[in-house]
Amino acid sequence: MAGSRGNGEGSIYQRSSDGRWLGVLSLGYGPDGRPRRKTVSAKTRGELVKKLKELQRHLDDGIPLPDTTLTVSQLFNSWYEDVLRHQVAPSASSNYKRIFDHHIIPTLGRRLVANLSAADVDRLISQKLDSGLSVSTVQRIRFVFAQAIDQGIRWGSVTRNVARLSRAPKAVRKEGRTLTPEEARLLLDALKGHRHEVLYSLMLSTGLRRGEALGLKWQDYDEKAGVISIRRQLKLEGGKLITSDTKTARSRRSINLPAQIVAKLQVHRRQQELAATTLPPEWVPTDYIFTSLVGGPLDPRNLNRDFHDVCDEAGLGHWHPHELRHSAASLMLAQGVKLQVVSEVLGHASIRMTADVYGHILAPDREAAAEAMNSVLWDQ
Repeated sequence: MAGSRGNGEGSIYQRSSDGRWLGVLSLGYGPDGRPRRKTVSAKTRGELVKKLKELQRHLDDGIPLPDTTLTVSQLFNSWYEDVLRHQVAPSASSNYKRIFDHHIIPTLGRRLVANLSAADVDRLISQKLDSGLSVSTVQRIRFVFAQAIDQGIRWGSVTRNVARLSRAPKAVRKEGRTLTPEEARLLLDALKGHRHEVLYSLMLSTGLRRGEALGLKWQDYDEKAGVISIRRQLKLEGGKLITSDTKTARSRRSINLPAQIVAKLQVHRRQQELAATTLPPEWVPTDYIFTSLVGGPLDPRNLNRDFHDVCDEAGLGHWHPHELRHSAASLMLAQGVKLQVVSEVLGHASIRMTADVYGHILAPDREAAAEAMNSVLWDQ
């Protein structure tokens, strides 16, 4: 049944089969000279008129009309193929795709992006939390979803980002484990004579990330100055060991080494040079400071297992190499090293990040500040 046409409303009709109202908006002419039109629908005539006027405003303002046929799955696939693969490292793009394939597409993949609401995303977040996923993983799911919709907005296919309108799950920060000074000394005693003694001692005393330590080459080490420069990281990607840029720009840094580490590196270098002359043709010259038995880079997975064994033998229980980094920061702060210096040594993106993670260790400094102000202002 045809309906009336109001001023500026386009052509409006009511479908007899289900009573829905349909509106046709003229979009001008396409490159082929044919007229272009867009059809929208609504339950009531009033809703339809509102939709048509909103679309007309978009046209008048030169804003592309949203693609009402685009599904969540189609949006992500286009984003991944045309943009994402060329903007981030392969490991990162694979991680994005894994998140979408496993957590978003099975639930919302067939949904039209134009019909999504913040409530849909909130429901997805709730389901993932209820399934037992960690808060950090669910936060990552929401982040990736929002990034995909952002791309849709840049393309003009979507008008608003419902993922960003949703409520992000809140995580309760857990204080990471740290070795006490006594435990750290126990570990160092257990490491004496161990093949990776220098590597673990370096990580404990400087807070290097595992990949940063494994990516070090002799060209990065100034023995005379006792300074090591962090320029790359070694990681496992696609079953292969590769080097890549450091985690952030501030991760590229130089670190002054404790005198004990400088002495240990001298011995380590002589032992490595000896191995290079006694093991050919098996020895593979790579210039890495820390190598496999035949000179190649160390596999991070093997290092994890080895470190677990070392800690067990020291009577410390089960520890992960990354906890050496946390221990280094905690021990530095406990010894009175300034927060800004610790942040620079760790290569954190900002001092705020260091304060958020290790602020609980600064309680004595805060107490000292209160006592100092009390002395200046009131104790006469």
